[in-house]
Amino acid sequence: MKAIILSCVLMVLSLSAAAVIETYQFDTPLQEKRYHAFTQELRCPKCQNQNLSGSDSAISVDLRRQIHRMIMDDKSDIEITQYMVDRYGDFILYRPRFSGQTAVLWFAPLGLLILGCLVWWRMASGRKRRQVPSDVSLSTVEQERLQELLSDDADGKHSGDRP
Repeated sequence: MKAIILSCVLMVLSLSAAAVIETYQFDTPLQEKRYHAFTQELRCPKCQNQNLSGSDSAISVDLRRQIHRMIMDDKSDIEITQYMVDRYGDFILYRPRFSGQTAVLWFAPLGLLILGCLVWWRMASGRKRRQVPSDVSLSTVEQERLQELLSDDADGKHSGDRP
């Protein structure tokens, strides 16, 4: 029984391993290196959280083929990236460029950190203001009332208890 389960698990795992195997021919090792860099850095438009090299969707296959063709046509990295951004938007970049539209993505973590520090500082300073200093002395009337309450408690009467 264990052998059957193990065989099924291995068979399922081997299907995902064989998903993306493509071989492209490159003239130089630099072209191949650029191809792999692009397929690692660009996001699959369909899968949304996988890069092009890890995705086996049809659009990823097309985009890998397009990248290969552009590299073989001696397009620069900027031209290839701009082509992909023009076609699919900044979403295709795992590391979006800084622009007015992506400024929130770049500054939101810093803004949230500053906001958190301000809230913490505000709460800490408010807590300090609410603390009663330990050297406050009671007035004579307050001391008499305190003694009265303590003596009532010692006698077994509680000021809150009503007969």
